[in-house]
Amino acid sequence: MVKLSVIVPFYNVQQYAPDTLKSLRANARADFEFILVDDCSRDETPDILARAERELPGAVYVRHEKNGGLATARNTGIDRARGEYLTFLDGDDWLAPGYFPQLLDAIEELGCDFVRTDHVQCTARARTIHRVPHGRRGVVMSPRDAILPADRSTSVDYAYAWAGIYHRRLVDRGLLHFTDGLRTAEDRPWIWKLHREAESFAAVSLLGVFYRRGVASSLTQIGDVRQLDFIRAFDQVIEETARDRDAARLLPKAVRTYGAIISHHLGSIERFEPAVARKLKSMSAVALRRMPQEVLDEALDSMDVQRATRLRRLRRRPAAGTGVAA
Repeated sequence: MVKLSVIVPFYNVQQYAPDTLKSLRANARADFEFILVDDCSRDETPDILARAERELPGAVYVRHEKNGGLATARNTGIDRARGEYLTFLDGDDWLAPGYFPQLLDAIEELGCDFVRTDHVQCTARARTIHRVPHGRRGVVMSPRDAILPADRSTSVDYAYAWAGIYHRRLVDRGLLHFTDGLRTAEDRPWIWKLHREAESFAAVSLLGVFYRRGVASSLTQIGDVRQLDFIRAFDQVIEETARDRDAARLLPKAVRTYGAIISHHLGSIERFEPAVARKLKSMSAVALRRMPQEVLDEALDSMDVQRATRLRRLRRRPAAGTGVAA
């Protein structure tokens, strides 16, 4: 029986894939499988993965004939996974040796639906530890109880799918798949759904994932229209949270986070292509008007002056065509 399925999407990462695969080898075990999903790369990545399928114990190589994005690639891996537990890694990141066995031990000892972990962010040669924004460690809790407060960073704001491990029962309940086709912010509806609908989780102080920032091919570094999928992602968060039994309590958090992300993108709008920057403003203005207006008013009142002013100004922007096709 497969104990752990590790889902690793790759797309045009020939420079980094060898380090990723080397770190997987240092985490291999007879009851682990590594599902390597190539999302129709156009560089040498497919050749690297084809070799890995022969050389890496437990490797399963899957290739997309059409590029679908990270969310779709992860879903392909989930559908192929046979493990009692599942976890993720991105194709340009890497792991400390022996990390996955420790992670598996943690969730088996705690017996919960999912576990969240800290990680190391790597930008060039700089290394920074990022912690799960959840104070209680090694304690099983209700994920719903960890969504609030609205005005502080909480576990739903730490949306990295690879920073954790998940029991198969979440797949069976329809809680682990991502929204197909989302090109960015795919983790946001996913983490909110987990926290609203899963029954138990815990945070643990375990470091082992090294997250590579500043990769030129990453969507976080590209200012094209795919970046605007964050609007579709957060629209889904708002829509699903509005139907929740605790909507009155949870919507202020969702709306405030959405507004903060819009403000963040507006604050760095110069990195977008001009046509996409115009569309960002137009779509964001419409998104603000779609939100529950009383909840949005309260969220704006609770923000710092710069952020609130930027959003209020955008909210008053006249409706216009969006121009660029998504």
